[in-house]
This record gives sequence, C-alpha cells and structure tokens, in this order.
Amino acid sequence: MSQRSFAFTPTALRSLEQERDLVERRRYQRKLIEPTVSGYLLRKEAREKAVVSRRNPEVASAPLVCRDLVVQNALYTGDVEAVKRLFPKGSPEKLVIKPEGGAMRWVADGRVRGLWSLTYEQELTTPLHITAGRGFTECLRHLLLRGASVDFAPGGTTALHEACQECQAECVKVLLQYGANANAVTEDGLMPLHLCTELESLECAKYVLEYGAAINGRSLEENDTPLHVAARHGLLGHVDLYLRHGAAVDWQNDEGQTPLNTACSHPHEHTALERYAQVCQRLVEAGANVGTGDTDKHTPLHMACKNANLGIVVLLLRNGASVNIMNYGGEAPMHNILKMVAYKLEHEPERIVQELLNYGSIRVWPGALPKVLKYCCMSPRTIEVLLNAYSHLKVNDHWVEAVPLEVFQKHQDFYESVFALANTPRSLQHLARHTLRTYLEGRVHKVVPKLGLPTFLKDYLMLEFRGYVH
Repeated sequence: MSQRSFAFTPTALRSLEQERDLVERRRYQRKLIEPTVSGYLLRKEAREKAVVSRRNPEVASAPLVCRDLVVQNALYTGDVEAVKRLFPKGSPEKLVIKPEGGAMRWVADGRVRGLWSLTYEQELTTPLHITAGRGFTECLRHLLLRGASVDFAPGGTTALHEACQECQAECVKVLLQYGANANAVTEDGLMPLHLCTELESLECAKYVLEYGAAINGRSLEENDTPLHVAARHGLLGHVDLYLRHGAAVDWQNDEGQTPLNTACSHPHEHTALERYAQVCQRLVEAGANVGTGDTDKHTPLHMACKNANLGIVVLLLRNGASVNIMNYGGEAPMHNILKMVAYKLEHEPERIVQELLNYGSIRVWPGALPKVLKYCCMSPRTIEVLLNAYSHLKVNDHWVEAVPLEVFQKHQDFYESVFALANTPRSLQHLARHTLRTYLEGRVHKVVPKLGLPTFLKDYLMLEFRGYVH
C-alpha cells in the first residue's frame, strides 16, 4: 500500500502516539515480572526464593508470574480449600496472574504508517485483585495471612481499588485491616474513593474514610475530588458522607466545575431526575454557589436546562441563580432548554420554560419563532407558554409550514388556535395579563402568589397551560 494512500489527521497521529506509549508501558511491565512460577510448584519455588532472598534481597522483591489454570480456577471461583492448598505458608509475597487473550491492535512503526495486527494483550492481576474484586473474603484473608503484598499493583491498580470499584465492602475492610493504603493512586491518578461510583459502594467509602482516606484528594487527570465523583453519579448517600467529613463544596476541577456543576451537567436519565435533584439540594444546603460557571461559563442552571431537570431548575432559581446569564456562546438557560425539547418530552420541558419566563427570562426573538415552532412543535405546551409571553404575534404561512402534518393532526385543536391568530388579535384578557407581567419585570414568581386572587387567575398570570391560545 502506498504511503500516501491513507491520510492521517492530527487526531489520528495523537492516537498513534498514545498507542505507542501504551505498548512501551506494557513492555516495561513485562520486564518487571520476568520470573515465572507454576501453580504445582508454588511451595518449591517459595522455598527456593526464601534461600535466594537471604543471599540477594533484590531478587527477593521481584514478582513471580503464574499462568497455571488450576491456580487461576481456584482464585476465580473462590475455592477456599484449593486456595489454602495452593498457597501454603511461605508463598510468594508478589505473584502475578497473567491470563492472555487475542485482540486486534494498531501497531505503528514510529512513522506515519502502521497496520492492524492480532496481538496478545496480557492483563496483569494478582490473587488479591481477583479475590477482592469478586468478594471472596475468606480467600482474600488467607492470602494476606500468607504474606501477600497488600499494595502490589502490577497492572497499575491495587486490590483496594479493585474492591472499591466492584463494591465489595467486606473485602475493602479486610484489605485496610492488613495495611492497604487508603490513598494509593492508580496509574490513571485515581484514589480508592474516586472508584466508589455505584450506589452499592457506600460502605466501601465509609471504610476507606475510616482508615484515613483524603476527603479532598484530587484525581491526576481531571483534578476531581471524591465529592465531584459522587455528584457526577448522583450518589446522595456518598454526598452526605463526604460533606460530613469536610468535603470542599466549591472546589473547581480542571474544567472549572464545582460538584454542583458536575451534578447538573452529567446526563440525567428520566428515572434519575429525582436522585440528581436531591444531590443538588444537599449541595446547595451545604453552601454551594449556584452561580459558578465552568471554563465555558456554563452555570449549573445552563446545564440543568440542558438536562431538562425541572427539580434542579426550580431549586437553582429559588436560590438566586441568574436566569439570563450568558455562556461563552452567548446563550442563556432558555436557549438550552429549547434545544432539548424534542429529546426530553418525558421530562416536561414546558414546565422549565414556564419557570424561566416567570423568573424574567429573555424571550425568543419574534422573527425566530417559526424556527422554534419547527423544532418544538411536538410539545404544544412548550409552544403555548412561549407564545403567551408576547402581546401580539405575526402568524403567517411560515408558521403553518413549520408544523409537520402528522404533528398537526395529533394536536389539531391547539394548532388551529395558533394559526387563527393570523386573522384575529389577542384577547383582551391576554393583553391585560401581558401588561401586568411586563410591569412586574421578573417579579411574577414573588408577587402573584401573594395577591388575593382566585387560584384560577393566579394560574393564568403564571402562564398555566390551557391547551389553546387566544
């Protein structure tokens, strides 16, 4: 193949450099673990190693490698009796389990050329990692009693990292009791607390903190604290735990995000909306600044609107979030929610638009309403609340063309009321509402609830939905 038959982009070249670095790191790791041992000869090797260690301490510290399937099967199945038999007194302190598997990888030769090749990537793990990650507490305890190195990390992570990631609380406890470093750092710069990312890992986090984990320890690449991680994953129990231990509520990571920003910006599935709202509530109660912007000036309100999380939007607005602050792209929170209406219908985006308008949000430029109608027409309530923020509208054929036929047929009564405004002025009742809202200038949410008006009129002034415009 011609050298010029494949054009590499700068991104592809960076990817090749990263692959090359990875290969070199794997080679270095393999050099560290050259000595090998068979499972059937563990006892013999251990005795010989003990003799050598008295003569040469440097050799004693070198890890041994085991590829024996009998040993691996005992560890991966948690067979306590087999583990006790295969790992007697005097077993190697550092033993690497090295399963192999084929994988296609891009192999570069240092120039702008390369090829896909089937190579065997060798995962580096240990008996402690295997048993700790699978919750085999008795096997783990036996290995530690036989002198296994508790912080040995041939693959870049310790057994404690593995246990935290797999939510194995009892194994976390055992490892810490045997001296595991609660602040050990992986080759990716993560401490054990950074790997407590599941609801079920709360007990793990409690044990690690009990044994001295740094509550504000920061990850190497993102500069995240454990509180950032808990907020990102919507873990209310973890957030409570970390705040009680003195977590910094407004620490900003390398992207300028505080834990509150992180909780608001992480994608929220519909089933997780309430969970993330509770996390944000707890952070705000702890003193989190609701107006902090990240490096792109996205505030928590911007991101809550992007995720269409009504509970968080209401929380932020009631705690003083600026409804019209712009990010670096010149967009206010209203822009973010309107862009997400079509994708978040089940999140009730119309309620968010209503809240923003009642808190004084800027409106869409009238000339852009047909475009908004095109992208938001599947949510008639969103269109209704938007249109009711104007005293008059210039409805024309472009409005009709913006609504697909199938959407019009599904919501025919509503869109007929909209298109009728082309020949009919807004009602006197609506004009009176608009005049009062204009006078209040963003104080609607404060003033209207205090007025001695019937509930129907209060709802009307707050742009409650009626299913048509008039």
